[in-house]
Amino acid sequence: MQRVFSGIQPSGDLHLGNLLGALVKWVDMQDDHDAIYCVVDLHALTLRHDPEELRRNTIELAQLLIAVGIDPERAILFVQSHVPQHPQLAWLMECTVSYGELSRMTAFKDKSNRDGTKFISAGLFTYPALQAADILLYDTDFVPVGDDQRQHVEITRDIAERFNSRYGDTFVVPEHVIPPAGARVMDLQHPDRKMSKSEEGAGTVNVLEDFKAVEKKFKRAVTDSDMEVRYDIEAKPGVSNLLSILAGATGGDPVALADNYEQYGPLKADTATAVIELLRPIQERFAELQADPAETERLLKVGADKAEAIAAEVLARAKTNVGLLQG
Repeated sequence: MQRVFSGIQPSGDLHLGNLLGALVKWVDMQDDHDAIYCVVDLHALTLRHDPEELRRNTIELAQLLIAVGIDPERAILFVQSHVPQHPQLAWLMECTVSYGELSRMTAFKDKSNRDGTKFISAGLFTYPALQAADILLYDTDFVPVGDDQRQHVEITRDIAERFNSRYGDTFVVPEHVIPPAGARVMDLQHPDRKMSKSEEGAGTVNVLEDFKAVEKKFKRAVTDSDMEVRYDIEAKPGVSNLLSILAGATGGDPVALADNYEQYGPLKADTATAVIELLRPIQERFAELQADPAETERLLKVGADKAEAIAAEVLARAKTNVGLLQG
């Protein structure tokens, strides 16, 4: 059975873009793949943070993943820092990737150029190496991610191929998997940029958001002035975003769905309804899990033990091939 791996940071609130862009695919792939999913808390250290908030966000994100449909009985679910092989392999990855490759990463340029940023950690620059380690530690075949993470999977492939070329066959070279609809959910107020954890406001819909607020945000979603409903990302980004979200929430096709509408109002209303019905069972299951955090912690410990058993073998293989003595 082919293996799938992906991870998500416990920073900011989980939003609709995360859900449709990646998590629905995570859930689907655990049925016919050897699935490994991770809360990547070490990545959250690249920016200043509150320690208590990080701990709280980590457990809540794990609970949300379970609420979305990740089944700890069918998939391995764990917290990144609970498996020490991740930072250990990251150093080998840092020694295999170039400064130029890291400097071209879009996420680093975006975050380091934000207004008011005075401190830029070295970890923010080198974290693609840790992300590569996350993926390569599990002999991963497929990485289900949103379209915005494509570049990170590509650099992971480059690192793996370079390491294999230099030191012999060591890592499986992974492929990215992007959902056909909802892969890049855009901001409802600014459809020229993706929905983001760091840009909360009228354009971002959080997974745990009040349903009346969700309805209001879609009602006020930016469209355009010509009133024609069609899927055309370049000419009609706002309308196309609504169609993409509706398709992602219902399993439909955004181009075909456009034929059902002649006005923007009904499209906005139907999209809001579809999203609310998608979120309702998630919010209900999350409330149940929140009432018993000890059970979530137990499940994460079980997942970490399973993950470490795999990661230890891959790290040992990499250390041997690169020329390190085994202790």
